[in-house]
Amino acid sequence: MSEADVFAALANPTRREVLRLLRERGEQPVQRLATHFDMRRPSLSEHLRVLKDAGLVTERPVGRQRLYALRPEPLREVADWLSPYERFWRAKLAELRDVLDGLPDD
Repeated sequence: MSEADVFAALANPTRREVLRLLRERGEQPVQRLATHFDMRRPSLSEHLRVLKDAGLVTERPVGRQRLYALRPEPLREVADWLSPYERFWRAKLAELRDVLDGLPDD
C-alpha cells in the first residue's frame, strides 16, 4: 500500500461514499452497502477491493457474507500530509479577510 494507492482510492466519489457509510454506520455486509448505490453488486465489490487494496477497509468473512469495516489509519497519514497545505490556505484566507475588512464600505 502506498500513498498513491490511498489517493487513487479516494479520488472516486463512490468509494468516498462507501467510506462515509462505514464511518457513520460501522461494519456492514456488501448487500447492505449496495442498497445505497445504483449499481450491480459486482461493481460495488470492485470498489471495495480497491479500498481494501489501499488499506482503507478490512474484510471479515462471517458465514457466507463478507463484512467490511473502515480502517482509518491511512486517512490519518493523508491528513498529516495535507496539514501544511491547510495551514497555508488558512493563512491566505486570513490575509484576504484582512484586506477585505480594510476596504471602505459602500
